[in-house]
Amino acid sequence: MTSRVSHRALAACCILAASWTAVAAENPFLGDWELTIPGGAAGWLGVQEAGGQLRASMLWGWGSVEPVASASMEDGHLILKRTHDVERKDADGKKTKTTVVETLTATIDRDRIRFTSVKPRANGSGEDTAEFEGRRQPPMPPAPELGLVKFGAPIHLFNGKDLTGWRLTDPKAVSGWSVRDGLLVNNPHQEEGQPHKNYGNLRTEREFTDFNLKVEVKVSPHENSGVYVRGIYEVQVADTYGRPTDPHNMGAVYSRIKPIVNAEKPPGQWQTLEITFVDRHITVILNGTRVIDNEAVAGCTGGALWSDVSRPGPIYLQGDHTGIQYRSLDLKPVEK
Repeated sequence: MTSRVSHRALAACCILAASWTAVAAENPFLGDWELTIPGGAAGWLGVQEAGGQLRASMLWGWGSVEPVASASMEDGHLILKRTHDVERKDADGKKTKTTVVETLTATIDRDRIRFTSVKPRANGSGEDTAEFEGRRQPPMPPAPELGLVKFGAPIHLFNGKDLTGWRLTDPKAVSGWSVRDGLLVNNPHQEEGQPHKNYGNLRTEREFTDFNLKVEVKVSPHENSGVYVRGIYEVQVADTYGRPTDPHNMGAVYSRIKPIVNAEKPPGQWQTLEITFVDRHITVILNGTRVIDNEAVAGCTGGALWSDVSRPGPIYLQGDHTGIQYRSLDLKPVEK
């Protein structure tokens, strides 16, 4: 990126940081937080105030960003309530569904946030307590002027012959990935009557910061995958042809940014994704149509390798759901 753009971005970040300091002085819990939840998975918390009411949304490891049931302040602590539907057996052994409420109590120490979680057990006997923490997410940079960004020579992430340069995100998982006829194929086959196999996601050995990535992918009926940017932001790959626009559709940033138009093809056809990620802003062009235009990504998405938005990361392909086929993945890094 040119020095002029860098200086402008630095000045804007300083202004954002100063304005955030003023807001945080009123309620230090307001803003976005990068979390590491119990068990080590990535999470995210966003806290806002509108009309005198606190509102909060959370990402809990996997799935979507969702609002919590309630958010309040008590004696200088942030109190969040999350509801969970659980299945219990009554005295006759009949299964019934009920809702339990998990209470999260948060404290702050400078830029760190610490939580204590108290959650009733699914069987109704006692409670489970857990502690976890996170840190304040850095202020969002201004949207980049993409016309001034310079990209380097393309890097061919897939050689069409083997899995050189790739590995599973979880080495303990089962790999369904292979190369067939020049295609990168995932086949997470489950055998009837056998224990469920935990199939893995595939990531590049190399890690990247800002870039332009071009992908060709074939999505067959009911298939579901995803292309993760920096290992933490999922651009959805799925059979969603004909559905209304939604943040879970093909080309969306999963549960965060929905496509402005439907541009996916019917299942069984090759489709193209062009993803430009610069200064935590993303542009997605699906099959030649711009469906996300230089929008800020508030935080990590479900399945992120970590919650730190400031560090570089791999490109990773979701493979734990269904089969999928890729045939090219070419990346041009931003030249600083």
